[in-house]
Amino acid sequence: MRAVGLITEYNPFHNGHLHHLHQSLKVSAAEVSVAVMSGHFLQRGEAALLDKWCRTEMALAAGVDVVVELPLFWACNSAPCFAEGGVQTLSALGVETFCFGSESGTLSPLMAAAEMFASSAPALEAETRRLLRQGVSYPLARAQSCGADAALSKVIAAPNNLLGIEYLLACRHLKSSLIPLTISRCGAGYHDLDAEGAFASATGIRQRLAASESVAPYVPPLVARLLDERLNAGLGCDQDRLFTLIAGRILRGSASLRPLYQVEAGIEERLFAAAQRCDDLEKLCQTIKARHLTRTRLQRLLIYLLLELTAAEMSETLAAGPLYLHLLGCSPAGQRFLAASRKKRDLPLVGNYSRVAAILKKRYGSGEMYRLATLQLELERRATRLYTLLLPGWRGERERDFYEEFRLSQAVS
Repeated sequence: MRAVGLITEYNPFHNGHLHHLHQSLKVSAAEVSVAVMSGHFLQRGEAALLDKWCRTEMALAAGVDVVVELPLFWACNSAPCFAEGGVQTLSALGVETFCFGSESGTLSPLMAAAEMFASSAPALEAETRRLLRQGVSYPLARAQSCGADAALSKVIAAPNNLLGIEYLLACRHLKSSLIPLTISRCGAGYHDLDAEGAFASATGIRQRLAASESVAPYVPPLVARLLDERLNAGLGCDQDRLFTLIAGRILRGSASLRPLYQVEAGIEERLFAAAQRCDDLEKLCQTIKARHLTRTRLQRLLIYLLLELTAAEMSETLAAGPLYLHLLGCSPAGQRFLAASRKKRDLPLVGNYSRVAAILKKRYGSGEMYRLATLQLELERRATRLYTLLLPGWRGERERDFYEEFRLSQAVS
């Protein structure tokens, strides 16, 4: 069965995602769609509005056939890491083609930009890092690193173009055989708060929900119903609770922060001082912000603190790559694809936590790869435990490790 891959967050699923799904199937001539989706914590260092199983239910109801989790080490990380994790996961699933939305709508300018970055990587990376230290946003730093090439800089400055370029660079770096496709992104831009017809950005939708406004025009009908049900039941992420957990972790002491990922010398003292004075997440971020620390990078840093993720753990895990595939859900067509592609999969596919350890033991034995695989699993479980603390309506019907309100799949070895 021919499948097209999608690298997503669905926070929440909206009409723009539906357009992406339909057009991806059309341009790829695929029979099924396979989404690699971030879990409970996202690329910009935010907690997802709804849990990953609810967002999977939305995606399946809209027509996605398979949803597999993008492991947290890659899901909550820089754009290059996010892209590499998505490409690695799709490749391991046996998918041959993937499609992403872009402002350009054609591959040629994105391929040209990727070629430029690949051929001049050391110099451009150094210039990008220099600009980031000055407080320039990542998209703008990438664009400005191109120097005098104004046309290419304009292409790179568009956020979805830039992410697409990172996908192409990831394919090149990983020597992946995935075939890239792109479609024109329609409707409101990534950061736009205003809607365009039936299209609104995920950011705009979340803002409307926070203001108790209807988002029904901008999401598929079932998504609108699920949003109403979950949010009215108190099963949406509470940002005040997130702040409390993060501040509580910081206030354990600045020295305990030093081994954690991306805690640079001196920032731990600023974090500790800010946590003693601030009473919400926005004030905390505004107090800590520095020229060399962009808002997105700061938000990711706070999630790393919350999850107790050390620099050593991140380094060795990124080097190893994803070591298992967590199946969040699939349609009947998705089940047929998974059965047909079983021999092509490079990693064990799991869908039920209770069987994961046995499956990983069978695949990796008891050596270093098994240790790293269980490290990835432990972080996923830790993230799920903490995420339940952000849900005011969570009532403890299940252990926090196994919070799966909508179980869609069973383990597949």
